[in-house]
Parts: sequence; C-alpha cells; structure tokens
Amino acid sequence: MANTAHFVRQQSSTHLNPQRSLDRLEMRELRGRLVIENGNTASYGATNLAFEDTSPNAKLKSASSSKRGSQDGKPIFRPECGEEERESWDSKLTFLLATVGYAVGLGNVWRFPYLAQKNGGGAFLIPYFVMLAIEGIPIFYLELAIGQRLRKGAIGVWNQVSPYLAGIGISSAVVSFNVALYYNTIIAWCLFYFAQSFQSELPWSECPKVYFKNGSYIRDPECVVSSPTQYFWYRTTLMIAEDINTPDAFNWKIALALVIAWILVYLCMIKGIASSGKVVYVTATFPYIVLIIFFFRGATLTGAGDGVKHLFTPKWHTILDPVVWLEAGTQIFFSLGLAFGGLIAFSSYNPVNNNCYRDAVMVSLTNCFTSMFAGIVVFSVIGFKATMVHQQCLKDRNISFSEIFGADYNLEHLPPEGTLYNYTSDGVQRSVVIPPYPECNLEKELDNSASGTGLAFIIFTEAINQFPGAQFWSVLFFLMLFTLGIDSQFGTLEGVVTSIVDMKLFPNLRKEILTGALCLSCCLISMGFAHGAGSYVFVLFDNFSGNFPLLIIALCECLAVSYVYGLKRFADDIEMMTGSRPGLYWMICWKYLSPLAMISILVASIVEIVVDGSGYDAWVPSKGITERLGWPPWAIVLSVSLVLICILWIPATAICRLFGIIIIDDNNKAWFPAADLKEFHGIMPHEVTTAETLLFCIRSDGTEGLCCPTSYLIDEYEEEA
Repeated sequence: MANTAHFVRQQSSTHLNPQRSLDRLEMRELRGRLVIENGNTASYGATNLAFEDTSPNAKLKSASSSKRGSQDGKPIFRPECGEEERESWDSKLTFLLATVGYAVGLGNVWRFPYLAQKNGGGAFLIPYFVMLAIEGIPIFYLELAIGQRLRKGAIGVWNQVSPYLAGIGISSAVVSFNVALYYNTIIAWCLFYFAQSFQSELPWSECPKVYFKNGSYIRDPECVVSSPTQYFWYRTTLMIAEDINTPDAFNWKIALALVIAWILVYLCMIKGIASSGKVVYVTATFPYIVLIIFFFRGATLTGAGDGVKHLFTPKWHTILDPVVWLEAGTQIFFSLGLAFGGLIAFSSYNPVNNNCYRDAVMVSLTNCFTSMFAGIVVFSVIGFKATMVHQQCLKDRNISFSEIFGADYNLEHLPPEGTLYNYTSDGVQRSVVIPPYPECNLEKELDNSASGTGLAFIIFTEAINQFPGAQFWSVLFFLMLFTLGIDSQFGTLEGVVTSIVDMKLFPNLRKEILTGALCLSCCLISMGFAHGAGSYVFVLFDNFSGNFPLLIIALCECLAVSYVYGLKRFADDIEMMTGSRPGLYWMICWKYLSPLAMISILVASIVEIVVDGSGYDAWVPSKGITERLGWPPWAIVLSVSLVLICILWIPATAICRLFGIIIIDDNNKAWFPAADLKEFHGIMPHEVTTAETLLFCIRSDGTEGLCCPTSYLIDEYEEEA
C-alpha cells in the first residue's frame, strides 16, 4: 500500500503515451496559428496578442530567440510548431468575461447578502475572506492550471493524470448535467416575471379580485392573508401544490418559459466558445450596469442607509460560531463554480503561456467584491422597504390610539396589551383596557429578509412596487437575473459538452448537433419542474444534486494533484506556462489546507442534516405562510440516488481499471511545447528547497511523499520538443 500513488502515477505515464501517427506529424505545421512578424500579420489562438507573456523571466530572454516574436517591444511566445486543431478564445478579454460570467451568478445577488446579515454582518467578512484564501482561490487556481496544462475537458484531464482517476471527470460531468436541469428553471422563472413586467400595472402590485354574479367582488382571501407578491409567486407563477406528493395541474406557463430558456441556451452554445464567447460581452457586463443603476437609485431612497448599516454592522460574537464558518466556506465554494468542470474546459482553450495565476486571483476577487457590491444594492432597497413598512405601522398604530386617547395623545412608553390604563382627558379621569397593537420595530423588519427565490421574487418585487415607474425597474431587475443565470448555465453545460467531445464518444457527430441533443434532453427532463410540486422537486435537486458531490469531487481533485500527479510536477508545469513558480503557500493549500477545509464542510453538512433533519417549505393557502415538512420516503430515495449517481463514478472507474476494464480510452495527449516554453521563459531546472523537503517530502530525485511516494517519467512533450 505504501507505493499505491507511485503505481497509479506510473500507469498514467506508461499507458497514456500518445500514438504518433504520420498524419499528426505532417499536419503540425499546417495547423500553426498566425504569428505577428514585423507587425504585418494578424495574430490568433496560441499567439494572440491579448495573451502575450509579460513575466519577468520572459524579459530576460533575447528578443532574437527562435521562440519569440515581438510587437511594440513586447515578447510574444511563438512555438516552432503550431498548436493542434482545438478551439481557442478570440482574446484574453473574452476568456475573462466568460470566466467572470460563469463564476458570478445568482448566488452573488440573492445568497450572499442574506448570509452576511444573518451571520454577523461585517464580522461575516472575516470567515468569508479566510475561506476564500484557503479554499476558493487555491482550487480555482488549480482547475485553471490543470486545464491549461493538459488541454482537455474534465474527463480527459483526470484520465490523463491517472486512468484510475477518470471517474473524477465523469462525476463532474454528471453533476453539471443535474445542476443544469434545475438551474435553467430559475432562468425560466425570470423570463416569466420579465414578460409580466411589461403590463401597465404590475400583476403582483395588488391582490386579484374575485367577482360574484351580481357584479360585486372581494379581494382573493388567500392573497389577503399573505401579500400580493407572495400570492403571485406561489399561486400564479408556481401554481403550487400543498405538498410534494400532490403535483396537481401541469404548469404550462413555466413549461413554455422552460422551452424558451433552453432554446436561448442552445443558441448561446451552438458554436461552442465561438458563439458563447461573443454572448458574454453582453451577459457578463449587463448585470454590472444594472447593479450600478440600482446602486444610485437605492442611494436616493429613504432608509437605504439603515439597510446598508444593518448589513455591515459587525456582531463579533458570531465569529466563534462554527456554523458561520461553515456557511462562509460553502458560499465561497459554490459561488466560484468549483468542481463543475466548466473552469477546466474554459482554461483548456487558453494559450499554453497564459498567466492562469493572475486570472485565478483576478476572477476570484471580482466574484467576491461583486457579492459585496450586490449586498449594498440589495440592502439599500430592503432598507427602503423596511422603512416604508415601519412608517406605515407607526401610522396605523397612531390612528388606533388616537381613536382611544384623542388626537393629541402622547405616550412615550406604550403599556402592555390587555392592561388597564388610567389617563386624564378633558379634565376627566378615564380608564381603558389597552387593545392589541402591532409592534413597530425597524430592526425586525430589516431582519425579515430572505435568500434565493424568496429574496428575488417576493422581497425585492415588493420593494419595486413602491418605486415610481415600477415597470421599468422590474424589467431591469429580471433582465439582470436572466443574464446572471444564463452565462453560468452555458458555462456549466460547456463542461459536459467539452468532456464528451474530447472523449470522442460520438466522433462523427458535429458539436452543434451534440449540443442540441443535450439541450433537448435537458429540456424534456426539466418538465418535471413544471407542475404544482415542481418547486419542491427543485428544492430537492438544489439541496442534494450539487452540494455533497461537488465537495467530494473538489476534494478528490486536490488529492489527485497533490498525491498522484505530484506537487513538484504541477509546480513545474505552472512555471513553464507562466514563467513564475507557485509559492509555498499555494502548495500548502493544495496538499493540506484546502482538503482539510472541504472535509470539515462535508462532515459539518452531514452532521447538520442528521441533527436538524432535512425538508422543504410547503405553502399553506389558508394561513398565507410556508410550513416546514419532511421529505417523504420516495424523495429521500431520490435524494440519495442523486448523490450516489454522481460520486460512485470515482470508485467504480478505479475498480474497473484495476480489473482491466477500461471505461475511458483516451490515449492521446494534447499538444504542449514544454521545451519551447522553458526556452521562452528562461527556466532552469528547479532545485528542491529545504522547505519543500520538510513540508512535502520532495526529494532531489523527483520523488515526493512520505508513505505514498510519487514520481513521474519525463514527459513525452519534452522528448518531442
């Protein structure tokens, strides 16, 4: 058992050597990208100016090197042989916008603000940024680097690390497929609200009327006991059932919205990154434009300052609560879109000399600061709503008391309800029993926020009702949610499509047809969310299809790189690509801190479910509220199946490989000019430091590890170069 990792690594080095075909050697020169030479020829792909190398080591090399071109005195990487046929980003900006659009999603707007105010306000930012540093950025960096180095989708990457680990990539693809099923339902809801926003009067602004035969009417009783926004969400939009066991009628409105949503996703992905890369110029930037507009609108609202103050006022005692750290780590993990395979797919289209470290830090910080900015915007509007409710409460209470005590009454401290209160009016001593009265508390109104759909479709829409020109603000808001969701959606599906294409499972099927078949199958399956109990099934998928499997996949990714692929080898790869070797901090995170953080989150999440149980909020029409119900037996079986169908690929693939059954047969390594990159960056052989030996057991002969030593052979890339 001591040499298990060595055996797995050796298998990946000896059994995955590419078959050098005559066609491959002859086509290399023909497939070379255009290179700028003397400023006359356009650049593309691996030599795109937007991806030029700017590392310090690169500047030390002579501009006359055979591996360089130059433009305005800046070095450009030019390999001797062009890259093999593979899609590539049009520019660095396209890649960054696609990655930001993928990472920045609906959770930044409707999940982070709620978690921050719930878990200590400003104090929540401490565990939030700590988890970002030890879990978020390191895994984001790892996925970008491994995808750029091995130049395949998630299945191909982990199969190339070791054929025993191909199940990691399959699990990522299955999770992405499952998440895409229900995630597009949110986009469908946004499209429905977006279409409804063009009415002369917003349909959720007041309760609908119920007419009688004589022409008289009353307001719908269910709406009266709840609110217009709740009624429109639960009754009109979802056509919600009493529980998950009674689906009731088919919701044709949401079904139609789902069909439109899947058509739009397909159109965005029809040409792969060639089409989605252009779409992101709109979908990645528009949400920021809308957030800025809402920011300035919110700043002019009454009570906006109270809302923002409530969000960021620190409650320092919450830092000692382990649940706060759990929720901070969970939010970081899922808001960055880790372990889906989308980041690996995106980075595989990058030039080999792209600075993936800079991209990882930039996109991760952009994602986090977007969450904070969205929190300010959301709570400025929530502050306005809470202030309006508070002022109306005070007004109604004053009217009630003025009827009892007279118009000029002045009570500094209200007596408790039901007590006998003596007072003097017009010189006459009087007594009155204090009737029930509402408690008007601004802090409680500010606490009365929600996350997820409750924030977007109930709380925020109620606030928008108070805006002059509410239709305009509603259109902007739901169009923003749509663009936030759709680029995350096709980023998630890109991880599935890229893996299938790279594995050549359907070699004669064009990519646009494969993408269309995938979207069609997803559309048909997602009709399971378009009925009365569809929102309950949505919650079940949201709770189980992504959370646990993604944590396990990301944990396996860190273990695969650190203990199978080898930290030294991975650091060498990054140094070849970027010109700079990753510091000890990143290596410590990959090998120790990130796995420990994910194990802690995973264990804590399981304990929380065991102790508190799991369930869903069912709508009670007679009360106008939701009540917590437990999952029925069939739903528990489905939830367990959703988890197992995702993660069982990891051990199953390894066991099959052990017995000679090959699940993924991919013997071709992607093009990677190792020698050219070393010469371009001026990289010398790395001497193992004392710190690396002590921390990671890396030895001078290239082996590493204590109980499971890891070594690797010279890459064929270097032999070919």
